[in-house]
Amino acid sequence: MRTTTPTRIRTRKTWPTALLAAALLATAGAGCAKEDDTAGTASTKPRTIKAVEGCDAKGWTDPSDLTADRAPARCDKGAPAPQKLPKKRKITVATGTAGAEYVAPLQMAVKKGEFAKEGLDVEVKVLPTPDALPLLAKGDIDAQWAAPEAAVMNGINGGFTIKWVAANYSPDPKSRSGLWVRLNDGQSATHVPMAGRKLGTMIGKGSVIAYPMSKALKKHGGGLDKVDFRQLGSADVLTALQNGGVDSAWLLDPVWRKVDGDKKYAFLGGQPLGEPLGGLLFGPNLLQDDPDAGVAFLRAYIRTVNTYFAGDYKKDPAFVTELAKLLKIEEPVLKSTPSLRMDWEIRSGTTDRLQAAYKEAGVAEGEAIPEKRAVDRKLYAEAVGHRP
Repeated sequence: MRTTTPTRIRTRKTWPTALLAAALLATAGAGCAKEDDTAGTASTKPRTIKAVEGCDAKGWTDPSDLTADRAPARCDKGAPAPQKLPKKRKITVATGTAGAEYVAPLQMAVKKGEFAKEGLDVEVKVLPTPDALPLLAKGDIDAQWAAPEAAVMNGINGGFTIKWVAANYSPDPKSRSGLWVRLNDGQSATHVPMAGRKLGTMIGKGSVIAYPMSKALKKHGGGLDKVDFRQLGSADVLTALQNGGVDSAWLLDPVWRKVDGDKKYAFLGGQPLGEPLGGLLFGPNLLQDDPDAGVAFLRAYIRTVNTYFAGDYKKDPAFVTELAKLLKIEEPVLKSTPSLRMDWEIRSGTTDRLQAAYKEAGVAEGEAIPEKRAVDRKLYAEAVGHRP
């Protein structure tokens, strides 16, 4: 665990796949796990789990519950209470963007001093996942606000001590962020033949979105291996769909609002309800060297969700104004989409389903790895006082 102030890292361009692979191999000696799937992570050693006031009743849900209307875990406002570490720790966490709504709990925890209450000095760096991943494996950064994307799973498969330790959100049922298609004359939205179609997306096949995209495509005779992917800039995806450059597109918040209600387009599906696909990744610093700081980080994050994002947070006009300013998003844009369902818990089998999609897309390397090598729920369980 580093205690010195890290040098400022500037945002860089995404590395080509070959260069990323070389970087991962070069750092392998610094963050490799032992042969045992869970050896080498301090969170696997016995730790004292104490009951946490305010989290007793609903601070934990069964990970196997995949129902769409599942109520996410919640503690009381202000819980779990801070437990300041005896010595201040410097934590560096990377995120691909500082302005997206799903990053709001991380940003709000910094702004409201929730990390500071735990004795943590948290610095947020903006870095693309491929740039941050080698730094996380080597221990040059402590955490990553990202997702178990193909590059992450391939890195773990190569021996890195990196685990998905907390989730971020699932969409509101009213959200229509996801796969949209332009209908041809006479086509019904209930069945749109997708095989051979051009699909525009700013997200590559190695993203976690491959999983829900695969589900949506297969309902309409397509699949990740049956469509023609066109990777486009964020400002070009909608334009290409509207002018015929692509037949379909994965539209994010709030872009889908531009076609919602237009009978020329149909929504085919988005992220599964009740199943988060991203969140926090920890490397060897917080898994092996200082799990106390890892639990403290998660305690602050979970407390922020319970205090500020427990329900429909966009019903509070003052909070929406504060959040828009924090994320540097125009307030009308922020209010144009429903609140996210913030959720720190990881569902069972998600990494299995993600890996199946990566294999279908041709971006998985090696055999699929078991969940226990990619996911660690022990730290957030400790933060809320859940005893297995």
